[in-house]
Amino acid sequence: MSETKKGLFVVNGQSLAFTFALVSSLFFVWALCNGMIDVMDKHFQEELNLTKSQSAWVQFAHYLGYFLMSIPAGALATRLGYKRGIIVGLLIVSVGGFWFIPATHISALSHVGRVTPATAFIGFLAGVCAIATGLTFLETIANPYTTVLGDRRYAATRINLAQSCNGLGWVFGPPLGGIFFYSKNALGQSTGSQTLYIPYVGVAIIAIVLATVFGFANVPDIKAADDYELDAKAAETSANEDRQVNRPLVYVFLLLNAALLIGAFGMIAWAILGSLKLDESTVNRVLIAGCGAAILIAAGWLVGVAKRITHHSAWAHPHFSSATVAQFFYVAAQAGIFSFFINYMTAETPAIPARWGAPDFLFGWVQSWFEIGKTGALVLSDKGAANLASAAFICFLIGRFTGAGLLRRYSAHKMLGWYGSLNVIVCLLVFCKLGWLSVACVFLSYFLMSIMFPTIFALGIFGLGARAKRASSYIVMAIMGGAILPKLMGAVADKWDMSRGFIVPLVCFVFVAFYGFNWPRFSNAESLHSGAPLSGH
Repeated sequence: MSETKKGLFVVNGQSLAFTFALVSSLFFVWALCNGMIDVMDKHFQEELNLTKSQSAWVQFAHYLGYFLMSIPAGALATRLGYKRGIIVGLLIVSVGGFWFIPATHISALSHVGRVTPATAFIGFLAGVCAIATGLTFLETIANPYTTVLGDRRYAATRINLAQSCNGLGWVFGPPLGGIFFYSKNALGQSTGSQTLYIPYVGVAIIAIVLATVFGFANVPDIKAADDYELDAKAAETSANEDRQVNRPLVYVFLLLNAALLIGAFGMIAWAILGSLKLDESTVNRVLIAGCGAAILIAAGWLVGVAKRITHHSAWAHPHFSSATVAQFFYVAAQAGIFSFFINYMTAETPAIPARWGAPDFLFGWVQSWFEIGKTGALVLSDKGAANLASAAFICFLIGRFTGAGLLRRYSAHKMLGWYGSLNVIVCLLVFCKLGWLSVACVFLSYFLMSIMFPTIFALGIFGLGARAKRASSYIVMAIMGGAILPKLMGAVADKWDMSRGFIVPLVCFVFVAFYGFNWPRFSNAESLHSGAPLSGH
C-alpha cells in the first residue's frame, strides 16, 4: 500500500505502523503520571491538613513544568529532531521519578518534627515539576509527530488513536496511585507517605527502557505539509500580503494569548509571594492590579506587533493562535474535573444503601470502597473514589476509541464543537445538584473530553510545515491552564461546594465549542479531510 492509497500509517510507500506504536507508548507513560497526580490531592489534604485550594498546588507544580519548558522543548525539537528529542524527554522523566526517593525521606523527617510539613510538600512538588519537564519534551514532539506518520487526511484520527494509549494510562494511574497513596497498615494507620515513591520509581525505570529502545528504533524525521507556504522566503511575499492576513483576528488572539500568559506569570508570582507569608488580601490586590496594568500595556504594544506580523509567521494564522487559547481552557477544565473527582464523589454522592457495604454484596469486591461516615451512614471512601476514577477514565478511553473512528467519517472541527457544547450542558447538570443524574454526568463529561486535546492539537498545527514543531510547543505551553483554573475551581468549592465548582469547567468548554465551530473561518479550510486550505487566509 502506498500513500496515494490513503495509508493510515504509510509515508512514501514505507509502513510506519511500528514507529507509530512505539511513539504511542509515550502517551501511556505520561498519562500514567497524570493519572497518579489526580489522586494525589486528597492524600495531601489529609496528611498535611490542606484545603482543596491549597492541595491544587500539586497541579500547579505539574503544569508549571510544562509552562517553563515548552518553548525550550520546541526549540530543541526543531534542532534535535524527533528521535533525539524523545530520548532527552524520557531521561528527564527518569530523573524526576527517582527524585521521589529523597522526597519520601524528607517527608519522613516531617513526621518527627525535623522539617516542616510545608518543606515536605515542596519536596514532592519538586519531583512532580521535574517529571512534567520531561513530559513537556514528549508532548511537544510526539503529538505533532503522530500527525505526519501517514496520510495527512487522517491526522486527527492518528493522534486520537495514539491518545487512546493515553486513555489506558489514565485508567491505570488512579488505582495505582490509590494503592500507594492511601495504603494502611494492620492498625488502620495511613502509610501513604512512606510508599508514595514506589510507582514513580517504576515510571523512571520504564522511561530508561523506552529511551534505550528509541535509540535503536527507526524514527524518521518527516516534514509536515506546508499548506500556507510559511517556509517560503520573505522576499517572495506578494504585494497582497495584507489581504492574506486577517489582522483584526490576529490582534484579538494575540491579546488573548498575552492575557493568559500574564495570568500564568501572575500565578507564579502568587506562589512566590504566598511562600513569604505576606497578607493574602494585599497580595491579591497587588497581583490583580499588576496583571490588569500589564494587559493594558500589552494591548497597546500588540497593536504594533499585529500590524508588522507577516503571512510567514504561524501567529498570523488564526486557526493556530486561537488553538493555544482553546487548549488553555480545555486543559484547565480537564485538570479541574480530574483533580477534584475524588472530592466530588466523596462529598456529593447521594445516600448510599447500607446493602452495598455488606460482605456478600458483589462477592465483597467493593466492600473496601465504603466506610462509615461521621453521621454513621455508609459513604464512599477515598480509595473507593480512586477506584471509581478508573471507571471514569474507562469512559474517557471509550471516547477516544470511538472518537478516532468517527473522525475518519466526520469533520474534526464539527466533532470538537458538538462535544464541547454537550459538555457545557453536562457541567450545568452537575452544577444543579440533581443527585445520581449529576454523578452520571461527571462520568459522561470524561467521555466528551476524550477527543478534545488531540483534536485541538491537530487543528492548531494544520498546514504549518516546518513551523509545526515550534507551534506545537506553544500549544503545549497552553497546558498551563491546568495550573491556574483548578485553583479557582477549588476556591469556589471551598466557599460553596464541589458541585458549584463545576461552573469553572462549564465556562471553559464554551470557548472550546466556539473554537471548533469557527475553525473553518479561522483556517480558511473546509476541514482536515479536505487537504489544502482555500485560497487566501
